[in-house]
Amino acid sequence: MLLRLAPMLFVLLWSTGFIGSKVIGEHAEPFTALSIRFGLVLLVLAPIAYFVPSPSRLAARDAGIAGALIHALYIGGVMWALRDGMPTGIVAMVVCLQPVLTALLAGPLLGETVSLRHWGGLTLGLAGVALVVGPKMAATVPHGTTDMSPWAVPAAALGLSAITLGTLWQKARGQSGDLRALAFWQYVGALALSLAMALTFETMHVAWTTEFVLGMAWLVLVLSIGAIGLLLMLIRASAVSRVTSLFYLVPAVTALMAWAMFGERLGAVQLFGIALVMIAVLLIGSLRRT
Repeated sequence: MLLRLAPMLFVLLWSTGFIGSKVIGEHAEPFTALSIRFGLVLLVLAPIAYFVPSPSRLAARDAGIAGALIHALYIGGVMWALRDGMPTGIVAMVVCLQPVLTALLAGPLLGETVSLRHWGGLTLGLAGVALVVGPKMAATVPHGTTDMSPWAVPAAALGLSAITLGTLWQKARGQSGDLRALAFWQYVGALALSLAMALTFETMHVAWTTEFVLGMAWLVLVLSIGAIGLLLMLIRASAVSRVTSLFYLVPAVTALMAWAMFGERLGAVQLFGIALVMIAVLLIGSLRRT
């Protein structure tokens, strides 16, 4: 039952990540905020990991590498791009290239077969995402002007590359061992990298506001433990190129949340884009690995 509900639960939880990251990013630099987040996650996971079977040294190392990619570099890249002025819609569009990039690499690296029907679904999903975020991008960046830092685009590209490579690494090397113990070691790797980045590139100043504390609590408990746990379970249970197609749903669900919570307008074009995304994910999800 949980495995059936996991894809939609994952999308719903993951869709809140941009909002939470933007909130805490206003009160602390990206890798400083992530170091605090990952340290708190380890405090929560440590008692759980103590009572489950420990992974081998090799499995723990592989989990640490996956964690450094999926958590530290991906989320850090996204937060850095947002902090440096890249509009949320553009960041979402860049990250939503992941299913296509993953499908391109899953064949040669993992031996997964990506059919023409699968490619059709990926293309349809990408078109739907463009329709969902396109109007917001046009409204946010009028006349092609922006206050983005020159580092914003490389930061977003780093996030895209990291989540793609981390997902592929997790599928290739993270299939043995208790998921709770592996999650602990993932966050050890993530904390090691994020703390090194914070010490090297940031001032590590934090404004301990109520917004920051509440946003951090949500990201620690709901995103870092709930959503990531679901993602690891889905990667283990299915072909990685199918799992990553769920990321297409994130901008659409985020747009619906913003409409329900903040009254942000959804035009006919965006609603059509959401429909295309849903069709694409259903199409890709119905395919069987050959």
